[in-house]
Amino acid sequence: MDFKDVLKQAQQMQARLAKLQEELAGMTVEASAGGGMVTVVANGRQEILSVRIEKEVISPEDADLLQDLVRAAVNEALARSKEMAAGEMAKVTGGINLPGLT
Repeated sequence: MDFKDVLKQAQQMQARLAKLQEELAGMTVEASAGGGMVTVVANGRQEILSVRIEKEVISPEDADLLQDLVRAAVNEALARSKEMAAGEMAKVTGGINLPGLT
């Protein structure tokens, strides 16, 4: 394999990675906390798309609980999103760890 082939393969991988980034924007994961009282949806780019809070949990007296539930659901959604993105990235890179791409 000469340098030209390596360069061509690198360009092909770059194109596949760009396409994957677009696809990840359309992939979603969902996480909830408090037995489903707070649900968060994130995409594969680690962007929060929606937050759903059940009315029963909205109370001025329980503001701290609600904040904890939202934080927990957001953190879980982002963790699942990162895991999904890493899995999709591994498919494109053949499992090679490329720093800064996951």
